Amino acid sequence: MHRVTIIIPVLNEAGSIQNTLLPLQSYRQQGHEVIVVDGGSEDSTVSIAEHLCDKLVHGPIGRARQMNAGAEQAKGDILLFLHADTILPENAVQIVNTKLQSTSSVWGRFDVSLSGNHPVLRIVAFFMNLRSRFTGIATGDQAIFVRSKEFNQLRGFPDVALMEDIRFSKSLLTISHPICLRHKVTTSSRRWEQKGILRTIILMWYLRLAHFFGKSPKELARIYSR
Repeated sequence: MHRVTIIIPVLNEAGSIQNTLLPLQSYRQQGHEVIVVDGGSEDSTVSIAEHLCDKLVHGPIGRARQMNAGAEQAKGDILLFLHADTILPENAVQIVNTKLQSTSSVWGRFDVSLSGNHPVLRIVAFFMNLRSRFTGIATGDQAIFVRSKEFNQLRGFPDVALMEDIRFSKSLLTISHPICLRHKVTTSSRRWEQKGILRTIILMWYLRLAHFFGKSPKELARIYSR
């Protein structure tokens, strides 16, 4: 079995990071690696995470930069990028290993489910997964994994403020199609519930269309934050 490094970028995630890291401790015991990359948290994220990971890296703020900083420290043959509010399914590392060894694909992602109970969230997740399976484009919420060799070959995630996952997926598609696992990660629905489900759906589609038509990631990030 290849060694897997799980890389988690964080910024003020004290409320969720422990729940994300605790299920990963069994993988550490099996010889896999967990790296947390902090972008300058001002809460207790670092103190919570430092005892539950193999390395805690202090990187420049920005998800793409943080993930690249973690990858530079990684020793694994496979890199798995996990959001701080996302929980991997049971036996995720073994599943990734098996799939990468049995196909010619060098990367992939999981299906996603949203944690909330609102029925519309089930529909949102369904179409997120369907769109990804149809286009070959993965989002960070889906826990992208890739062989470290190919990650380094592509020089990691592009240094952009937003949509780094989409751009990275497009680069990976030049090498192989993704493995679209039906095993589901569970990601927090807090963004959808706090900002409104319909409003968030419209925002996400607007950002994708604007990105497609060439609006800069910096401007997209400003709109997303606002």
